[in-house]
Amino acid sequence: MPFNSLFAWIIKKRIHQIALFKQYPWEVQEELLHKLLLTAEDTNWGTAHQFSSLNGYEDFKKALPLTDYTTIKPSIDRMMDGEKNVFWPGETKWFAKSSGTTAARSKFIPVTKDSLEDCHYKGGKDLLAMYYHNHPNRKLYNGKHLIIGGSAQLNPLGADSYLGDLSAIIVKNLPWWAEIRRTPAKEIALMSEWESKIERMAETTIHEDVYILAGVPSWTMVLSQKILEITGKSNLKEVWPNLELFMHGGVNFEPYRNQFQQLIPDASMNYVETYNASEGFFGIQDQIDSNELLLMLDYGIYYEFIPMSAFNGVDSTDVVNINNVELGVNYAMVISTNGGLWRYIVGDTIQFTSTHPYRFKITGRTKSYINTVGEELIVEQAEKAIAVASEQTKAQIREFTACPIPMGSQAGAHQWLIEFIHPPHNEGLFIASLDDELKRLNSDYEAKRHKDMVLQSPVVSIIKSGVFDQWLKKKGKLGGQNKIPRLANNREMAEELLSMNTNE
Repeated sequence: MPFNSLFAWIIKKRIHQIALFKQYPWEVQEELLHKLLLTAEDTNWGTAHQFSSLNGYEDFKKALPLTDYTTIKPSIDRMMDGEKNVFWPGETKWFAKSSGTTAARSKFIPVTKDSLEDCHYKGGKDLLAMYYHNHPNRKLYNGKHLIIGGSAQLNPLGADSYLGDLSAIIVKNLPWWAEIRRTPAKEIALMSEWESKIERMAETTIHEDVYILAGVPSWTMVLSQKILEITGKSNLKEVWPNLELFMHGGVNFEPYRNQFQQLIPDASMNYVETYNASEGFFGIQDQIDSNELLLMLDYGIYYEFIPMSAFNGVDSTDVVNINNVELGVNYAMVISTNGGLWRYIVGDTIQFTSTHPYRFKITGRTKSYINTVGEELIVEQAEKAIAVASEQTKAQIREFTACPIPMGSQAGAHQWLIEFIHPPHNEGLFIASLDDELKRLNSDYEAKRHKDMVLQSPVVSIIKSGVFDQWLKKKGKLGGQNKIPRLANNREMAEELLSMNTNE
């Protein structure tokens, strides 16, 4: 049976299953929690918290503490040393180097066989299933799928265990039916030196018939520019005439949308967002005309949520499951998973846009915001404002971050450090547009900007090409799924970038 026909048959079955969890979300999550507790009841964590005696969510909530990476790191260290049955039955051999932080210390998230198969791979298959469902009669398996992933570094603590970016772990373990359509070759895909890797990826993929791109928008742009430089072509459709789908995630796509429309000048080109982190695959854009994400409820992940208005890290007490979430409330996400994470605070924030079914948008990070004078600026607002200012001034942005300028003898301000691909035709209009959109999106910001009494107009500092990459490289984070933090409530990162910008 040809691949496309086989996949069409699989799609129909899976779309029916997705319809079931849309219709019965609470029942699916309740059954999943029971299964997680039953599977892990004889592990160290299950024994310590008496999983075998727990009966339902309220028992679970009372018996288990909230956790974050700091609280479980000692246990993860033991797992990396080869200890079995810590959080999940058996030995965990894979550890994903988290892309959720660019601090000097990395996080290593356990990835079990169950989470790889029933969560991460299932998410990839569902994305294609939904795409085929929304766009019938496509032939994606006639061509190649270019995955722009990270590197995998062998874990020296065990002969059969290793660590690396989640994307690299996925590539290293892909089933045969996915591997035969993937490009570039595995030895290139798993290279650890990112600059050489981009060169090799470009050189080897320009001769392929690529139908799908998958990756973080910023790094996909870097690869695309290298491909155009090598080929002398003006856009990607001249290199890959059958290119029709870009599967993206990791950062908000809106600041990059205009750039991709120029890079791929084809009205029939499709863009699908995913929410796939080292800790799990959480959401997929399932509607053509909406950028909301469907919460995937049958991937072995039990969800809880903390209102950000009551967030206090692992000491938070106001925690609810999906039965009690409200629309428009900013929540920190908490997960218990078949990867062995229990009531784990991911660090991302979301808002629900629908509960029938459960759809949401990503709003930022629990630690990525600016709130020095009560303005409470979050990542979602910053990215929307940057996108509006760019569109109004014909600017194209490669990277940006923002931080406060503290109040002194004058009012404070927000400093925006921006690397432009194409600078705005009018920098003053760019700043005014950015400021106006932030006022429109955030009433607290607007109040603090009144007559410049508390906050003055934003300050834009232009960062030279390559400085953000140099900063990532200095932190050992260049490439793959690693991202520039969009907002910081202090000036540490900004001062490092400005110093590197001066010395460039």
